[in-house]
Amino acid sequence: MALEIAKNNHSIALEEKMANRHGLIAGATGTGKTITLKVMAEQFSKAGVPVFLSDIKGDLTSMAEPMQLNDKIQERINILQLDDYQPQRFPVRVWDIFGKMGTPIRATVTEMGPLLLARLLDLNETQAGILNMAFRISDDEGLALLDLKDLQALLNHIGEHAGTYTTQYGNVTKQSIGAIQRKLLELDSQGAAHFFSEPALQLNDFIQQEDGKGVVNILNAVELYRQPLLYTTFLLWLLTELFEVLPEVGDIEKPKLVFFFDEAHLLFKDANAAFVTQIEQVVRLIRSKGVGVYFITQNPIDLPDEVLGQLGNRVQHALRAFTPRDQKAVKSAAETFRQNPDLDVASVMGELKTGEALISFLNSDGQPGIVERAWIRPPESKIGVLDRPIALDSNPFYATYKDELDRQSAYELLQQKLTVEVPADQVAVKEKKAEKKEKPSELQKMATSVLTSVGRQIGREIVRNIFGGRRR
Repeated sequence: MALEIAKNNHSIALEEKMANRHGLIAGATGTGKTITLKVMAEQFSKAGVPVFLSDIKGDLTSMAEPMQLNDKIQERINILQLDDYQPQRFPVRVWDIFGKMGTPIRATVTEMGPLLLARLLDLNETQAGILNMAFRISDDEGLALLDLKDLQALLNHIGEHAGTYTTQYGNVTKQSIGAIQRKLLELDSQGAAHFFSEPALQLNDFIQQEDGKGVVNILNAVELYRQPLLYTTFLLWLLTELFEVLPEVGDIEKPKLVFFFDEAHLLFKDANAAFVTQIEQVVRLIRSKGVGVYFITQNPIDLPDEVLGQLGNRVQHALRAFTPRDQKAVKSAAETFRQNPDLDVASVMGELKTGEALISFLNSDGQPGIVERAWIRPPESKIGVLDRPIALDSNPFYATYKDELDRQSAYELLQQKLTVEVPADQVAVKEKKAEKKEKPSELQKMATSVLTSVGRQIGREIVRNIFGGRRR
């Protein structure tokens, strides 16, 4: 079976069997990358393959409604002679790590792991080492790290008992602990506490069908995209979890899931060599789990060669060669295709119109096809935004994930430990001292209460006026 993606004088199709060999959708802003993503997602869905993609503009959930034909779309259908074109809706389920515009997605701190969390917090080597130590201590002492307050409590505990842990785990400095805590507070202020909690996402909930079509799982990333590091780390975590959770399936007739990674250049921005190597390994190995990964970016040179070399299915929209870097990108992109003797790829790349692309898909033997110039099919679902948002409870898993859980974990266990560690004789001494103090009169209590309340209110107003913080 093959997925019809584009057409010139003949149909250009992506072999289902080769779809988990990964791919690239590239091109300058406004050249048609989003439409290509949408058409590919629709074709996968029609083939019964579930899809995951992120919606950073708010215009992909419209896949839940059929195309509303107009003169422009009809003209393209007629020119391409698309006899099989049929406006239709697709089964869409919307997710949102903030839980505002879709079903909440959550993960525990342990599931994120020290490597990705260090990347998310932008820690230096020393701080990352201490974070890794905290995870080891968590495992060794049975202190489950489920949410941010668990990790904050554990780091505080390690800092206060640094001498106890130094021999077994290495040196700990309060300065480094403090730096990590500040980064965690910043992460908390960005709303990450909504993500680091339970119930944690079960990734098999993405791999669903509805009426024979693969479910299109859409991450509402309009707000998330404003925090690029959180956005890319979250998507990379999803990929890593898929690799960890899904069983080996080898070469199968079609993917179990296709994962679109939009604005992929952000993933590699300021990433060190070790981190890039980790990404390269995940992309290389996840193919055996039946997952196809498609990166969407402006320039192919935004991606490291180690990753780019694994992307066998390519759709290249127009690139404009205005600067030396642009010229390098055009040349680099042209050289990655299997050349067509009838096509000057580098020249054509600057001439492509919106919706037109240079395409090379792997054939049934896994070999790159000769690059061709073609028009992307019009999508069969609505272009633009929905007239009204999809109801939260339209996702059958909404009831499972809507309410946050707070089980006993590191924070609660360490609080209990602090209570137990206070010696009984010290408690008795404190109680005697308290009894000796003169009890305040009711009038004194009232005056103290009023002054304290007024002081706090004044303090809050000063802070709001200086920093412009919103009222809570």
